[in-house]
Amino acid sequence: MRSFYHYMMTHRGRKKPTDESRLADWMFSEHNFPKHSSSYDEISEYLEWNSPFHGSLQVFDRLWSTYESSE
Repeated sequence: MRSFYHYMMTHRGRKKPTDESRLADWMFSEHNFPKHSSSYDEISEYLEWNSPFHGSLQVFDRLWSTYESSE
C-alpha cells in the first residue's frame, strides 16, 4: 500500500488551486509531515496540531475516503 502522502502528490501543482491541491502543496513543503504513513489516526492527529488552513481536516477526511477506495 502506498502512503497517503504519495497519493496526495497526484493533487499537487494545480494552475487553479483547489483545497485538495493546497493541502497537497502544503504536505510537500511540510518537512515534519508523516510522509511514509498509511495510518488515518497518525495523519489526522498531525493535521489537528498543524492545520495549514481552515477546513483542511474536512478536505483530509474526504480525500482519505478516496485514498482507501483506490488501494
